[in-house]
Amino acid sequence: MTTAAILLIVLSLVAAFALSFYQYFYKAKNKSKVYLFLASLRFLSVFGILLLLINPIITKKTFEIVKTPLPIVVDNSSSIVDLKANQTAFEVYEKLVSNKALQEKFDIASFQFDNDFELSEKFDFKGSQSNFEEVSKNLKSIYKNKTYPTVLITDGNQTSGNDYVYSFDSNNKVYPLVLGDTTTFLDLKINQLNVNKYAFHKNKFPVEVFLNYSGTKSITANFSISQGNSVLNKQSISFSPSKKSAIINVLLPANNVGLQIFKASVSSKEPEKNTYNNTKNFAVEVIDQKSEIAIVSAINHPDIGAIKRAIETNAQRKVTIVKPNQIKSLQDYNVLILYQPTNEFKSVFENNKTAGINAFIITGTNTDFAFLNQQQSNLVFKMSSQKEDYLADFSSQFNLFATDNIGFENFPPLQNAFGTVTTNGNVDVLLSSRIRNIPTNAPLLAYAENQGKRTAFLLGENIWKWRLQSHLDHHSFEKFDVFLDKTIQFLASSNSRKALVVNHESFYNSGEAIEITAQYFNKNYEFDEKARLTISLTNKDTKQTKNYDLLKGNNTFKVNLDGLTAGKYNFTVKELTSKTTYNGYFEVLDFDIEKQFVNPDLIKLNQLTAQTQGKTYLPNQIEGLIKSLLENNSYTATQKEITTKTPLIDWTLLLVLLAVLLASEWFIRKYNGML
Repeated sequence: MTTAAILLIVLSLVAAFALSFYQYFYKAKNKSKVYLFLASLRFLSVFGILLLLINPIITKKTFEIVKTPLPIVVDNSSSIVDLKANQTAFEVYEKLVSNKALQEKFDIASFQFDNDFELSEKFDFKGSQSNFEEVSKNLKSIYKNKTYPTVLITDGNQTSGNDYVYSFDSNNKVYPLVLGDTTTFLDLKINQLNVNKYAFHKNKFPVEVFLNYSGTKSITANFSISQGNSVLNKQSISFSPSKKSAIINVLLPANNVGLQIFKASVSSKEPEKNTYNNTKNFAVEVIDQKSEIAIVSAINHPDIGAIKRAIETNAQRKVTIVKPNQIKSLQDYNVLILYQPTNEFKSVFENNKTAGINAFIITGTNTDFAFLNQQQSNLVFKMSSQKEDYLADFSSQFNLFATDNIGFENFPPLQNAFGTVTTNGNVDVLLSSRIRNIPTNAPLLAYAENQGKRTAFLLGENIWKWRLQSHLDHHSFEKFDVFLDKTIQFLASSNSRKALVVNHESFYNSGEAIEITAQYFNKNYEFDEKARLTISLTNKDTKQTKNYDLLKGNNTFKVNLDGLTAGKYNFTVKELTSKTTYNGYFEVLDFDIEKQFVNPDLIKLNQLTAQTQGKTYLPNQIEGLIKSLLENNSYTATQKEITTKTPLIDWTLLLVLLAVLLASEWFIRKYNGML
């Protein structure tokens, strides 16, 4: 309390006494005990009011003993059971938390982790993942700016998250208690398998497999990839104490359309403790991208043959060259390439308004630009009769689909009419044009999308020279042909907008997060937040059906289906008001990542202790760990001073007392006829 506040309180005492004296004793004829009591009430009430007006700050100091935190973190993943160490985990945990000396020195807190991290004193060892990163992240948050040891009861086998060796705070020691048998057993293991989720029909797709070996003698292992009863690839690999890993790269044929399930296996003649990690199922969805392309042209030009040859390098593409007046049914084609359209193309454009086929429009010196302005609105042409050569500039900001710069700036110029070209609406420019070294700020190759219909524009003829130049630069037509195929793929893809859009994978591994998201749009194609979406999920083998509601998130609805057993599932997402439905299918592959281990990862746990200056202990060394914690003088309790400052006006009791004093004075005066 300040000196000024004390002085004001003294003055308040004097003022309260003077006022009560003047009221009840000054020139008073009767000085009975009632007057004395009333004067006391008046003194207290006036002093209380003045004290509230002064509002002094009351300071209170208390002291608290703060112990060093001791988080004991238990690995709750199912690998602990597979290593037959769950009972050991319970025993060492109980010894730690029940130790009186540790309880006296530390503030003990029990946690468990698998996929998540949480407070817990009970463990079931059924977690499907081991995410050590969650441990380090949460401990840093809970015990921010504190020095503390961590006891980690685990096998050290990580299945998700970033590498935990460097994720823990290096200033706080970690003491792992290693669960599981550290004896080295002979074991072959498929450590990792990399494959794309999608492949194109009749193409080959790569598979990369990482094999690991632990053992003390040289062996020969047999590796194979099979589909059903057919073995697609088989080879022998040698391992030894000095060669403990191998990387296998295989190209597999995508002969069948749809979801294809494969199995990778590795084995040897030697007995193994764990054979579950010798196989791994994986899946690839094979997409049929077969498409019919029509090149519609009223003239002969070298471009037409070059485009046809480039497109047909993809075996899934078939190109037909037709004249505008000879094309019978547009529905026979997936993509139309309209080469230098003139008034002869009028029937093609008119019929395509109904058919809605995506088109690739190529202009040149024979193009009727006035006619083209009438038939489309994505680009506006104001062209003269003069010819001009246009060079290309690649736009690195283009993100409509992935494509590389194959040296467009060095390609020969394309020839087109001289004039101005302006974009209108949603147009993405891949190549812009320049005349010699002067940019025109006009597109040379652009893509547009309007109400679900896609159109590409190439503004210039002589693209055959580009294909030839690409061959001279790279000794192959491949780069140019792939570039053109990506344009055809963009145009061949259907992108019509639907009211109900559902996103999901075709397959999931057991233990992975299975999340299905959906969006529902009203008739104006606006996201409808009031939609009510449900999903009906049926196991194809057991015929068991479960129903769930999709919960609204940020511009999406989603449902989490974690915990599904391996098998094939059909599902239907339904919007209850409009009755709009979406039918889908996915498969959960039988793969338990927690069953891949035969030993604890002692090497990585030792790296962790080296990083944090801790020490690794085995379960039979639990007494040594307890002794080390108790004898470490870095972990001592501290006395914490807590200062609280409270304004007097916050004292509700004082306000109540003032009210009682004033009411009592009034009542007594009234009772004694003094009012």
